[in-house]
Amino acid sequence: MFNWKKPTVQMLGRWQPWHDGHQALFKRCIAKTGQVIIQVRDVEGASGGDDQDDNPFNWDEVCKNIEEGLSKDGYKKGIEYEIMLVPNVVNITYGRGVGYVFEEEVFEKSITSISATKIRKELRDKGELD
Repeated sequence: MFNWKKPTVQMLGRWQPWHDGHQALFKRCIAKTGQVIIQVRDVEGASGGDDQDDNPFNWDEVCKNIEEGLSKDGYKKGIEYEIMLVPNVVNITYGRGVGYVFEEEVFEKSITSISATKIRKELRDKGELD
């Protein structure tokens, strides 16, 4: 069962759509504490920041994509992770060290080359996305 008091890794993003790069990141995150909170920025139809205007997936679609992706590797919502809708966060600021660690995960090119922009284009080209 997901424990809201247990140390947890936060993943914040648009997830437009969830893809194998996100899946790889999740696996690194879950290894740190055993549970992850996936925060979904509320960006459908809005700009998510510079060059982040293409946000066709709504909250329900994003959640479905995340759950389907993670279930392929046996992860279960409510056990290893939870999904939370958050405002369109574009800046994270903190005043001093208060127990948080900010980390950038570095992946091999096969993962870093995955692009949600390219995925959305392919979906549109196939007529699967407006």
